Amino acid sequence: MEKFTSDTANPFDIAIIGGGINGCGIARDAAGRGASVYLCEQNDLASATSSASTKLIHGGLRYLEYYEFRLVRESLVEREVLYRMAPHLIRPMRFVFPHLKGLRPAWLIRLGLFLYDHLGGRELLPGTRGLDLTNDEAGQPLKPGLTKAFEYSDCTVDDSRLVIMNALDAAEHGAVIETRTACASAKREDGVWAVTTENTVSGERSVVFARSLINASGPWVTKFIADGLDTGHLSKERVRLVKGSHIVVPSMFSHDRSYIFQNSDGRIVFAIPYAGGFTLVGTTDEDFQGDLSDVAISKAETSYLCALANDYFKTSLSPADVVHSFSGVRPLFDDGASKAQSATRDYVLKVDGGSELPPVLNIFGGKITTYRKLAEHALEKIVGYLPAMKGPWTSTSILPGGRITPGGEVNAARELRETYSFLSDTQALRLISAYGSRAINILGDVTSEAGLGERFGPDLSAKEVEYLMDVEWAKTADDILWRRSKLGLTISGQDAARLGAWMAAR
Repeated sequence: MEKFTSDTANPFDIAIIGGGINGCGIARDAAGRGASVYLCEQNDLASATSSASTKLIHGGLRYLEYYEFRLVRESLVEREVLYRMAPHLIRPMRFVFPHLKGLRPAWLIRLGLFLYDHLGGRELLPGTRGLDLTNDEAGQPLKPGLTKAFEYSDCTVDDSRLVIMNALDAAEHGAVIETRTACASAKREDGVWAVTTENTVSGERSVVFARSLINASGPWVTKFIADGLDTGHLSKERVRLVKGSHIVVPSMFSHDRSYIFQNSDGRIVFAIPYAGGFTLVGTTDEDFQGDLSDVAISKAETSYLCALANDYFKTSLSPADVVHSFSGVRPLFDDGASKAQSATRDYVLKVDGGSELPPVLNIFGGKITTYRKLAEHALEKIVGYLPAMKGPWTSTSILPGGRITPGGEVNAARELRETYSFLSDTQALRLISAYGSRAINILGDVTSEAGLGERFGPDLSAKEVEYLMDVEWAKTADDILWRRSKLGLTISGQDAARLGAWMAAR
């Protein structure tokens, strides 16, 4: 990374604390408008909540029950905007919603799906239809008593790569992105923010100056306000920390659709095809109090997800079948809801400062689907405190690698193999699904498999690892195996250790 300088006479326009989807989305939008941007992340990009989602770009069907019509409409509109923006990372998915007697009545589901089809101006995705599970392949893995279902559209997403592509585009527009760099404190000084950062590996400290500050630290938002932000007073807003956990099990069905299951407690759980040979089941919703650096699924959550799956699937699932799990803490705005699952998923933006004080914008809540609109609204809040910037631009933009036809990843993989004939069909499709049109940036002038260098397991080469380290801020094996890819599900422990040693020695 190039060296940068910052002082009170030459401050950044915006300093952003937090390298999740909101922070990186704001950095990209602002840098693309011509603002000078600095972003620091205490860990890896997308290392907390933003890589622990249910991997969906969706309107939030169940939010209709809580009358969150504005949020659902915005989410449905964004679903197609984001699909056009990143067709290599976001893919249409059909969801099968079995009707279970005694829970939500069929008429209510039909009404909700009618609104879902029409609130957001759907253009690219097919609409809802009814299913007879007795003669549809979606019924085959389900218990015989389930005969009726509804099928509707949403999208799946590689959540961590979506974050990283926003960071990459921000950097290509001039933003400075520093990972493994914590914000120790921020205070107003000589009309700007003095942001003290600390490298979490070396312990080295430095000070960055900025005209405005954005606190996009997710679950840490109120902790940073209280412990790191010197404004002379405390914010009245609070977040409700809600943990969502997921389990990954061997594939429970062979088709390419997902399921959405309802439970008697009102919760919704998804079962989604995942990483080529697995099923992702989640999520839970429970209030969280504890160490944000140590978030993990509980035995009770694992049992809950298995039990719910067993209410619907013929094949019995037990905790022993779980091959991987992950948990994230959602920083939901505290609206006083009595249950975690009914707390609002909408976002709240609060500015502290004014004409004589450099502003700080604190972000409460939010969800992956609406991150782009959140970024636009965040910049609207502080644009009056900054030098003139260009207007909004991201709604018709393309993220790095997104120059493939929506739904055309198979054709793109075939074209990649025409240039690099040594790739297998599986390898080419994985590269297109992760890097899109920029897969050629990794392969370059390689003409044979040997040119890819050392192999770490069957599908990860030194050539790809070098790219991820040089371009995408990867520092450790976990960065690559769990956030730049999902190869951690299939690579051996020995290969993972060898990868980590290779990276440390590079």
